Amino acid sequence: MTDIVNHWIGGRTVEGASGRSGPVTNPATGAVTAHVAFASAEEVDAAVAAAQEAYATWGQSSLARRTEILFRFRALLDAHRDELAALITAEHGKVHSDALGEVARGLEIVDLACGITVQLKGELSTQVATRVDVAAIRQPLGVVAGITPFNFPAMVPMWMFPVAIACGNTFVLKPSEKDPSASLKLAELLTEAGLPDGVFNVVHGDRTAVDRLLEHPDVKAVSFVGSTPIARHIHTTASAHGKRVQALGGAKNHMLVLPDADLDAAADAAVSAAYGSAGERCMAVSAVVAVGATGDVLVDKIRERAEKIRIGPGDDPASEMGPLITRAHRDKVASYVAGAAAEGCEVVLDGTGFTVDGHEDGHWIGISLLDKVPTSAKAYQDEIFGPVLCVLRAETYEEGVALINASPFGNGTAIFTRDGGAARRFQLEAEAGMVGVNVPIPVPVGYHSFGGWKDSLFGDHHVYGNDGTRFYTRGKVVTTRWPDPSEAPSGVDLGFPRHH
Repeated sequence: MTDIVNHWIGGRTVEGASGRSGPVTNPATGAVTAHVAFASAEEVDAAVAAAQEAYATWGQSSLARRTEILFRFRALLDAHRDELAALITAEHGKVHSDALGEVARGLEIVDLACGITVQLKGELSTQVATRVDVAAIRQPLGVVAGITPFNFPAMVPMWMFPVAIACGNTFVLKPSEKDPSASLKLAELLTEAGLPDGVFNVVHGDRTAVDRLLEHPDVKAVSFVGSTPIARHIHTTASAHGKRVQALGGAKNHMLVLPDADLDAAADAAVSAAYGSAGERCMAVSAVVAVGATGDVLVDKIRERAEKIRIGPGDDPASEMGPLITRAHRDKVASYVAGAAAEGCEVVLDGTGFTVDGHEDGHWIGISLLDKVPTSAKAYQDEIFGPVLCVLRAETYEEGVALINASPFGNGTAIFTRDGGAARRFQLEAEAGMVGVNVPIPVPVGYHSFGGWKDSLFGDHHVYGNDGTRFYTRGKVVTTRWPDPSEAPSGVDLGFPRHH
């Protein structure tokens, strides 16, 4: 009998009552290791009710109390980072070092939340008129929700809930049903840190749970990270129900390589960014645009490096890349490679036949590299979310930038060059929310914000950083006049107020 991964509501584990569940597998073996309870609409309502009840006191709590709890949570998270990374590896499949990196990047946002007092400072203008002062303050929204993807089961929730609860909100998390255990570990650590019951809740499930969160009248804001079609649905539905929404969608991140670039460094970067975490990253480089005569040399260098990558179980220290999350996803990724030649691509490396001895039922796929990819190919047009790198050719810088900007996605992009003028042009001309100059994965540090353009973001706010604080609070302006004791009453004045 396999374990059941249950919900976390009101500070405790709550068994699923819907009678529905889904399998949780070890991607390296293909074995079902647990089942995760799928919440009904009523169970989502119970989590929101717990969060609403907790908000009555948490929203009024002092900044000192909130940050004190978050500092304790940060210490516990640091102490348990190996345990959390092991949970991620067991259910997602990524190698342990990569899982540790995910936890470390999540810790950056906890650090940000611990210092939220600085970001929540208001503004005060005195004597804007005679004995009149004006203050601008920010206040929490209430109950907010996060809907997060499988590829970063710890980091992406930590992009959201530390800032949200530091601002005084309460939180309901709906993590991916494919790797749900990390979210429960985070809930346990928050409780151990002293977070009051109901401030952080976890409900597992599928579209039933998601749609109830989008429609629930007590949920004031929704944060989402996932594919573009779902991001569009989240944004449309939640907005129609009067909620704030930040919905981060898919990506097709390009890396432009100019003829003057250090091609060894560019090849290292392309391989690392394309094949890290088996390509299951929204910031993975999935398209390299080689300008001028660099293409043949660059592709050879990428191939040489890619062929040496060690693929195996994530808990094997020798492994550099693990399996894909599910068998169905593995097969979908393989289909892009299988059809590439017929669409005009040159298949340099085909990883679709790869397997690992002793783990034949795992969700394995090897490294694939496609060259001279036309923009009409499905492997270029779609977000593959696997270890498949497309190389396109461009004659000039201008042609390369136009190609990048023609993509409907605008999450991240990068340029590799020694030319400062070209780099400066690129950072201004590239239509993407995050740009790297000789940096292949330009994920911002915690005190800047993460988010894309075009079909990579629906809503007005990026996540974490200053945008995160603005998203999880709303502004209020207070105008105050204290009359002097000796001042005579001013009398009735029906004119529009003027400052003088």
